[in-house]
Amino acid sequence: MTTDLATQHAARATLWIDVLRRQFPELLEELVPGRPSTATRPSAPRSPAARQARADRDRADRADILWNEQHGLSPIGGGAAPINLRVSDAIRDITDGVVELEEAVRDKLRLGRPPRAAVPDRLRRLTRLLDQVAQHPALAQHVLDESRRMARRCGAALGDAEALVRVTGRCPWCDSVSLRAFPAWRAVLCVNPGCRCTEQDCPCATNPGHRHSWAETAWARLAAVSGADAASIAALVNDAEAGDA
Repeated sequence: MTTDLATQHAARATLWIDVLRRQFPELLEELVPGRPSTATRPSAPRSPAARQARADRDRADRADILWNEQHGLSPIGGGAAPINLRVSDAIRDITDGVVELEEAVRDKLRLGRPPRAAVPDRLRRLTRLLDQVAQHPALAQHVLDESRRMARRCGAALGDAEALVRVTGRCPWCDSVSLRAFPAWRAVLCVNPGCRCTEQDCPCATNPGHRHSWAETAWARLAAVSGADAASIAALVNDAEAGDA
């Protein structure tokens, strides 16, 4: 059954999938500049055991590379361009995530296992299924969450900075006009370094680097005590997402 919220989730997922589809090739270029990447070619689906084995090998390889760097050692034939491990990890995470997301969507829609394809092609196929995804609210939420997460991961690996959006009203803990919406995680934070709350499960009282935050489910409660407006907060975050896309 289609709901207005599921339709909105599917529409927002379209934006994030498009961002990811456009930026993923740039990520491949960042891996080893000037070297063609095999990640653009379709790969056979891997079992959980195979993915775990590869992850273990990758961790061992990264540990060896870091040890060599710390001890001033370079690989034989040092003319090769170095691999950016941060980008490599992002490519691996996004590639596996896109494969798993498409498989989950097609399984829910009873479309069968998808054929092998490169990441951009899988994303195009996902986009074509979003009208059907909107018929399933939980699936639409999942597709939105995963597409947003992977697009943010891709952007972060490319060096994109996350923007904070100013929210009207005052922080209920420090009475400062320091409330900011963080579109990446759909949360509101107080950015006043001196702000401390009294909630037992919040580490801002003991961790100077932590900022008190309100998840989307708490925006109405925040609005009631801060002078902000929950609908306005949601609109700010949604507009910021659309602007990023």
